[in-house]
Amino acid sequence: MDITMYDVIILGSGPAGLTAALYAGRANKNAIVLGGAKLGGQMSEIAKLENYPGWTGDGMGLAEFMKKQAESFGAKIVPVSAKSVDGDAESGFNVLGDDGKNYVGKTVIFATGASPRKLEIEGAKELVGRGVSYCATCDGFFYYGKDVMVMGGGNAALNDALYLADVAKSVKIVYRKGSFFRAEEVLRNRIAERKNIECLFNTDLKKVAAVPGSDKLVVTTLDGKEIETDGLFVAIGHEANTDYLDEGVKRDGMGRLMPSELPAGTFVAGDVHSNIKMQIATAVGTGCTAAMEAIAYLNSKE
Repeated sequence: MDITMYDVIILGSGPAGLTAALYAGRANKNAIVLGGAKLGGQMSEIAKLENYPGWTGDGMGLAEFMKKQAESFGAKIVPVSAKSVDGDAESGFNVLGDDGKNYVGKTVIFATGASPRKLEIEGAKELVGRGVSYCATCDGFFYYGKDVMVMGGGNAALNDALYLADVAKSVKIVYRKGSFFRAEEVLRNRIAERKNIECLFNTDLKKVAAVPGSDKLVVTTLDGKEIETDGLFVAIGHEANTDYLDEGVKRDGMGRLMPSELPAGTFVAGDVHSNIKMQIATAVGTGCTAAMEAIAYLNSKE
């Protein structure tokens, strides 16, 4: 049975992976994107993009546009996730997909992004999908006219709160610090202008529980105060998606990959890349860089 040897295997179909696929395709390299079940990664969950130059639609629209553009230059994009990666640049890299197939490539670009950090308090794990959510744009419509809470204080949390304020009756933002110092000023100003958003600073949560006989939740703060809400949306940061790699691959303190520490023939882009801001613009930039480095590496072997 013949096995296709790809020039470039790209893991992840977010903006970094799709950009890398576009550049690899334009360089006439045989490229495949193992994009996972959700095209676009975190970008696909953004209801309205305001800070990516040249695009004013939603994140999924941009993901679909990027996919078509990459495919127009020959890149193949499949809804498969990597389960493991082994091999080397000399014999070829072997990527086992969750479809049971083995994909072989001369180079690999890691662009698997990051996932929301889970809330590690009593009751949170058990109530996911039953009042606790990590995606406001996915689940927000369930809370039309209801009272909800957002936990976090960065751009993601404030964007979630603003989105939810358009559908929910009220939104409480719970943040353990005294101000939203990590968030952009434009978002802080918008939060301040919304009459149905209340900010609870210097507040952290101890546990969350379902209210017997209803669909409501009760959250308990560290100081023992109980607050009733219909839904709790969590936006407390992200963790790099690198579980498919063995422990021999070095990571930084946040679990992200460091380009200088990667084996020959492998490259990294997007939110899984160490020391970059988690933005679509930076993901696109590192996707371009990773692809150009992979192309140069392949050309040097010809």
